[in-house]
Amino acid sequence: MIYLDYQATTPLAPEAREAMLRWFEGPGEGDGFANPSSAHKAGRAAAAAVEVARDQVAALLPTGGRVFFTSGATEALNWALLRGAEAMPGGVAGFSIEHAASLQCLERLNAAILPVDEKGLALPPEDELIPENGIIATMLVNNEVGTIQPVADFADAAHAKNSLLLCDAVQGYGRVAIPDGADLVAISAHKIHGPKGIGALWVKDGIDLPPLMFGGAQEQGMRSGTVSPALCAGFGAAAALAAERFDTDASHVERLWSLARDLLPEWTLNGAENPRYHGNLNVRREGVNGLRLMSDAREIAFSLGSACGSGSGKVSHVLRAMGVSETDARASIRLGWGRYTSEQELREGLTAIKDAARLQGVN
Repeated sequence: MIYLDYQATTPLAPEAREAMLRWFEGPGEGDGFANPSSAHKAGRAAAAAVEVARDQVAALLPTGGRVFFTSGATEALNWALLRGAEAMPGGVAGFSIEHAASLQCLERLNAAILPVDEKGLALPPEDELIPENGIIATMLVNNEVGTIQPVADFADAAHAKNSLLLCDAVQGYGRVAIPDGADLVAISAHKIHGPKGIGALWVKDGIDLPPLMFGGAQEQGMRSGTVSPALCAGFGAAAALAAERFDTDASHVERLWSLARDLLPEWTLNGAENPRYHGNLNVRREGVNGLRLMSDAREIAFSLGSACGSGSGKVSHVLRAMGVSETDARASIRLGWGRYTSEQELREGLTAIKDAARLQGVN
């Protein structure tokens, strides 16, 4: 299989896997299985590993805030929006191309849904749509079309009305710089070659965010549930590696972007070419049926859009919000690559996709 679905998840880095292993060890093999909330020696060692990982994750985030580990970005976004709306009762606003984890919260909160243009770029919100003493939610990098939003500008607009800015940085963390100005930032480990099942919410100092989950309050008094040292260690190692390889990974992604654009000249780009994260290529071709293309090119892993919605048969809400017709949306595919994608793999993968398109009579 050739893997071209990096927006859905990324391969686990060997360094992250290695960092996790000792925290799975049981009696007779080590003390890594201990509960980090326990006061004995093994528990203190586990707690120390969690704090090392917290610092590694925080190194890729703005200063002046705290990292709270969660089960993933979905929990982090739910926490920020649902409890943030309690703390900031003036209302909520967010954009029409947000991930479902945010969008469904926005709908539940009767939020103002703000538009984007045909390139997938958020339009400057009209002053009357910005809540006062509320929250604005925006993605940094869109998971379906890769467009990069002006988070700092929206943060300024929010702060002018005493509101908070929540940044969904899942697709940008470790890949592009996280801009200053956000008050809440949601991230996920498995998008940066870390393990699944762990994410984090960064909370700016001075913000009083009520807990989402109740119980033992193990995570700095703010989140209940036993913390996994193994998952934290894997997340931390992946973050440290992303920081170390930031420029190298970015250069590699740019080379692959140029190659892919050269190999698919007949395909129409969905979303702006810039500002965009160039590890995401969402394209369409008239006459193509995306679902059939995936079936005919089954040895190539790619998607029709967000992984959480690809199996539903629904048309991408992101493309529709951009004004793409339903027909064109169904003729669209999303390709993603990164650190472990070789140029040869990309060539072979795109050739197979083009061959599959020819089976549908598209040359």
